[in-house]
Amino acid sequence: MFAMGAATRIYVATGATDMRKGFNGLEGLIRDRLACDPTSGHIFLFANARRNRLKLVFFDGSGLWVCSRRMEGGTLHWPKEESGKVQLSREQFALLIGGIDLTQTRPRKWYRKVLVEESEEARKGA
Repeated sequence: MFAMGAATRIYVATGATDMRKGFNGLEGLIRDRLACDPTSGHIFLFANARRNRLKLVFFDGSGLWVCSRRMEGGTLHWPKEESGKVQLSREQFALLIGGIDLTQTRPRKWYRKVLVEESEEARKGA
């Protein structure tokens, strides 16, 4: 399988994605819609319009993984954002795929060391 290190980011593509897309189609969405590099080692999540199917894309250093999940009952509560993507923490990712509505949760004050990549992006965005 794959490992999630401290530097691994998790991006959710908001909106609906055609679940017929395979490796090349999802790779194109990561580049164009999310403006990210598919070979970065980060995790990318996509869902269909009914929110009962999910695809996860991940590059492990030697190849691209595309994992899919079909919900047999119920749906996922997918984040909504106008920018087209949302970044999740590992904890939020676990809640999302566990069927928890992230808008109904409240994060508690918690220490988390800022990674070098994150601080560089903050400086560029500011």
